[in-house]
Amino acid sequence: MSYKKFYFLSLFILLLASVYPLYMGVVTLGNYLEHGFINAADYQKYIIPYTPICIALIASAALMPLIFKLCKSYTLPVVSILGILLFLVFEFGFEQIKVIEGYVEMPLESWQLSLCMATPEVLRSVGQPIYAANNPAFKFHFYLIAIVMILAALNVIHGFGKMIRERNFSRKRPLIAQGVSALLLISLCIFACFTAFYRNGTLHIPSLSALLMAGFFTVFGITAGIYTGSLFYGRSPLFAKTIPALSASLTTFLMYVGELVLMDGVLFIYGQGFFFASLEIIPLSPADLLVILGSGVITYILMHTLIQYSKE
Repeated sequence: MSYKKFYFLSLFILLLASVYPLYMGVVTLGNYLEHGFINAADYQKYIIPYTPICIALIASAALMPLIFKLCKSYTLPVVSILGILLFLVFEFGFEQIKVIEGYVEMPLESWQLSLCMATPEVLRSVGQPIYAANNPAFKFHFYLIAIVMILAALNVIHGFGKMIRERNFSRKRPLIAQGVSALLLISLCIFACFTAFYRNGTLHIPSLSALLMAGFFTVFGITAGIYTGSLFYGRSPLFAKTIPALSASLTTFLMYVGELVLMDGVLFIYGQGFFFASLEIIPLSPADLLVILGSGVITYILMHTLIQYSKE
């Protein structure tokens, strides 16, 4: 396959995957421009952050050949920064849209926040949705997830494009792993949008919810870890395996920090007993620590396996 064909194919796939988020954005903007606000009943669920993510990815991928001509070996960092900046610009723009519920007006970001709230602890932390417009706590999740998605997707597109252009396929395996992890992460995010992982509105969540949440946190960390691993692929074991593993655990830990900030210092409880109860010195349970460490261990094993296969 030529680079030109790959370029248009990647754009087509991005556009195809972005049809619904882009449609949501067009409908929302249309209603807002017509009325100056959006009725809560007409709000397109989870327009933020997914519509800005799609816009950022499509624009960045479309500009990648031009960026390559201008920046050469710095293409990936430049296009990654561009993608993140575009996301932040469009995200901030969509957050200014006003949503009307009854006789109450709130920014779109506050309405989005209300969709995330499920426990009294969250309400105590950030207040009622109408008063939470200036509280950035809930955004931490969206921004962190969005940035990891953007970095992973652009890494795959740039990596495969570079391989095709240079006819050097030595980094094929970590890029495939990155693509699989990113696809799994996106699938879990979409699933969460429509199910919220079946949480029951209390801190003590059902076993299925616990499994899905722990799986999401783990996959999220692994995606970030593989991203780091793909950059250091072919280097010493410290860079190719250990640092990616640490990156995975750190990213998972940051998601837990976001949960703690959002929920006033408490977390969802995955089950009964000591293993699921928070420790005295930290608000994390042994189960939470296992998820954090597990994402790093799995990433280390994945990178080790990829490196071993490359030697055969």
